[in-house]
Amino acid sequence: MSSSQFSSTSATQRRTAQTGNNPTSSVPILFPDIDPAPNPRPISQFLAIGFVISLALLQFLPATHFRDPSDPLRKWVPFDSIPSSSFGNSGASHHGNSGFITTHGRDDGMVHVVSWMDCVDLRVLAVLANSTLSSSRYPDLVYFHFFIPEGLEFKVSYYKLKVLFPHSNLEILGQKEVREKISTVNSGGKYAGIYFEELVPFVIPSVHQSLNKFIYVSPNVIVKGRVEELIGVDLSNFAIAATEDCSKRLNSYIKSDVLDAIQRSASKPWVSGTPYVKHSCMPNLNVLLIDARKLEKDLVEAILWWSKVLNLSGRSSLTNPAVALALHDKYLKLSTSWLARDSTSAEINEGMIIHYDGPKSGCSEFGGDATPQSNHGNLWIQFLPPLSDRILGN
Repeated sequence: MSSSQFSSTSATQRRTAQTGNNPTSSVPILFPDIDPAPNPRPISQFLAIGFVISLALLQFLPATHFRDPSDPLRKWVPFDSIPSSSFGNSGASHHGNSGFITTHGRDDGMVHVVSWMDCVDLRVLAVLANSTLSSSRYPDLVYFHFFIPEGLEFKVSYYKLKVLFPHSNLEILGQKEVREKISTVNSGGKYAGIYFEELVPFVIPSVHQSLNKFIYVSPNVIVKGRVEELIGVDLSNFAIAATEDCSKRLNSYIKSDVLDAIQRSASKPWVSGTPYVKHSCMPNLNVLLIDARKLEKDLVEAILWWSKVLNLSGRSSLTNPAVALALHDKYLKLSTSWLARDSTSAEINEGMIIHYDGPKSGCSEFGGDATPQSNHGNLWIQFLPPLSDRILGN
């Protein structure tokens, strides 16, 4: 064998050996894990679980702060930071008011506003709702309960109002149950001269028992006062608070000798044992604060009885002396600032309640006759929500 052939063979063997001993770098070498993964400490697991549970339990705590919608900075304000003096103008002539609604209002802390309308006029209800919300410091706490007749427009009325007030607390309720209860008491219409609107504030809580404390408002008013101030009034032992209209006196609607004769001969528990003040001011039913838990069970019967003995079947006045006599010495007198005033009154700036001065397309508040009106004021326009013409129609 030549030396050249030997050299070639040796070189080939060396290259083959080198190739076998040095595998290409593209083939990864897998090594088993040297150490197992660390186990978490039991105390860390318990702390994490406890933290999650504590966060979940926080959701069940009552709210302690709120945001005022009228505050552009949307700062958080604690509930207990509201001074009771800020509600001092709600004005009961008894010993003032008690502070915020979370302590002396309903258990849910809401301001429940109830209204009854015989003939549906959503424009009137929209003005009532918008004026109430815009005048309140806490519109999120206002809850409307509007009673309207059942019919084809019943559900539509709710949706239209919710379009105008999408963030409001609002419900539409039928009148059937309340009317049936009144009809049961006044079976056969034996107590003539009484209107449903004069009885419904005192019958509604017996049908809708969730309404423990509420403000009853006539639909035909514009609210300029803060309803949360009114709901904070301390009723003490009274079940009802109302304003007095001293432009109307009891002796203007009933003769003194007739009242004396009734008082001497009647033995009903609701007839006062002391003489009635003949020139006393008449209670106004446009705004009432009612604590249903304190209402006397025979109040409605007393109103109907007085209406019968006074023979009010042919009365022409909207003021009912039967209501005044049934409520004699049984209601707390609110400040006169809550007495409804006309929009043309010189005292309009001092009033919390203004008579609705806009057009009415429905029937009158008392009775079913149509009440076309051509002359009206302009105050109501200020409280008509945007898009009302579009949603409610012209």
